[in-house]
Amino acid sequence: MSDEIRHECGIAYLRLRKPFSFYHQKYGSAFYGLNKLYLLMEKQHNRGQDGAGIAAVKLDIQPGTPFLKRIRSNVAQSISDVFKQVQQEIEEVEKLHPDIRKYPETLKGYISYMGEVMMGHLRYGTQGRNNIEYCHPFIKSDINPSRNLCLAGNFNLVNTKELFHFIQKDELAQVKMDSDLSAMIETIHYYLKEEEAKNLDDINWVEVLSKSTNLFDGGFVAEGLCGNGDSFVMRDKHGIRPAYYYIDDEIISAASERPVLMTAFKTTADKIIELPPGHALIVKANGNYSIEKILPSAEKKACSFERIYFSRGSDEDIYKERKQLGRLLSEKVLKSINYDLRNTIFSFIPNTAETAFYGLIKGAEAYLNEIKVKRIQGWNKEFDEEKLREMIERRVRIEKIAIKDVKMRTFITEDSARNEMVQHVYDITYGTVRAGIDSLVVIDDSIVRGTTLKESIIKMLDRLGPKKITIVSSAPQIRYPDCYGIDMSKMGEFIAFQATVELLKDHQQVHLLNDVYAECLQAEKSNKLSSQNFVKRVYKQFSIEDINVKIAQMLRPENVNAEVEIIYQTIENLHEACPYNKGDWYFTGDYPTAGGNAVVNKAFMNYVEGKGGRGY
Repeated sequence: MSDEIRHECGIAYLRLRKPFSFYHQKYGSAFYGLNKLYLLMEKQHNRGQDGAGIAAVKLDIQPGTPFLKRIRSNVAQSISDVFKQVQQEIEEVEKLHPDIRKYPETLKGYISYMGEVMMGHLRYGTQGRNNIEYCHPFIKSDINPSRNLCLAGNFNLVNTKELFHFIQKDELAQVKMDSDLSAMIETIHYYLKEEEAKNLDDINWVEVLSKSTNLFDGGFVAEGLCGNGDSFVMRDKHGIRPAYYYIDDEIISAASERPVLMTAFKTTADKIIELPPGHALIVKANGNYSIEKILPSAEKKACSFERIYFSRGSDEDIYKERKQLGRLLSEKVLKSINYDLRNTIFSFIPNTAETAFYGLIKGAEAYLNEIKVKRIQGWNKEFDEEKLREMIERRVRIEKIAIKDVKMRTFITEDSARNEMVQHVYDITYGTVRAGIDSLVVIDDSIVRGTTLKESIIKMLDRLGPKKITIVSSAPQIRYPDCYGIDMSKMGEFIAFQATVELLKDHQQVHLLNDVYAECLQAEKSNKLSSQNFVKRVYKQFSIEDINVKIAQMLRPENVNAEVEIIYQTIENLHEACPYNKGDWYFTGDYPTAGGNAVVNKAFMNYVEGKGGRGY
């Protein structure tokens, strides 16, 4: 994704099932759990670079000893910073007690984060920017251990105002109304207190989580630790956000991605289980666990962007799906270059598009092989060895066209000068293109705003002198805001929307924007803003190809000599390539929850009114 879109949050959960002495004897370290937690987080660093945090609960400790601890960081290398602080504490203890590592159970009493139950979180900010106060986990403290709740997750909720209003019914609640995690933890804590008052010794977490999550509108995976040693990982009923777990005799663990668990515990894919939508992994203080249904069944709408971009491509299924996304684009690309493979160079920008690029090449090679067979068959016996060898050795031309430099920083504040610097985020490989002869095909995983394409990539590619530049997106046109985890909330930022508005102007149909705005206003007045996506009307006037052409016109900078064409993935091909991740609201506007409709309609209203901020 050449445009910067912040990655998904990531979770890591661990429950040790053996005493610390067991891990010390078997693995040579009483810090087995902490080491695994670090590995789970580091292997998911792609999911959040705005902050990190961990929390731990100690079981069966002496009265008066702290049982729940948390540490957070929002520095550049936040994961390393968190565990550096943990390491510093260990080193300080060892200065006083050099041999303490030999006594794991004693060590537990000295090290704050040496707990049997642990969680980790990687954050990207959808609100609150990089303020450490917004870094997960959050803690709801109480003098009663079983009422202490620690929570982190990968989610956005669109009905936080309603949740805070509900919580305020409890006169004793001291609510900090500034984030969706605050709303989530306060709601769960409300029902936790209610349940704990009825059954102090054995909290019914199915009851607590069912009552709480039925009030949430959004996509979520959340992990929670309770002061009494209970813990849980839960997922929304549509399965919008991903979650997987692994269980053996020694450990119970969960994370946002399957290969992370495979790597951490050196196991196979069949041992890693996807947490079903609308279910929770509940682990009691005594170590007993169960997978429980907490929400009614609903159509699965797992986020398709996980497959296109967010998740690590080391997952076997994701790798295959990304290749297929590229391969399914090959026919359109071949048509774009008039099937002239001899004079076309293929490449990719950025690195996240590499796997889709392999698929695109496979499609082009398949076409080339068909041509080879037909040509050779047409020769009969009228060829020599040199001619045959030349035909057999013909290949699709592949080059490393662009190199992304380290993030460039500048003291320059003037917009014009800053734009000049943006052009140099990528650099080109000179001598790869025959000027005036070759065309360039470059695949990106997605095109959202098009800013980097216009200000940097297309200008850079044009310096090579190609006849034509074809930019290919492995994702369909992004037309609608997200409200379930990804920081894409403003209608006016999407190049597909901008192009559609320009087409409306070209066809003297701008009044349609006012018509849709009026519908949204009326729906808001009657409290029906969530009833449907009114913004779909804006796009219905034009075909995907019409919008593609307009996008290409808008993204082609002045003084660029090459012809520029933009090709997007189709919705049909997206579903064919990623059959189990049908959460495509970014592209279709078909939101899995009613709150999604309200968000897109409000985002459109904000656009018309010239307001900033997100639509929820």
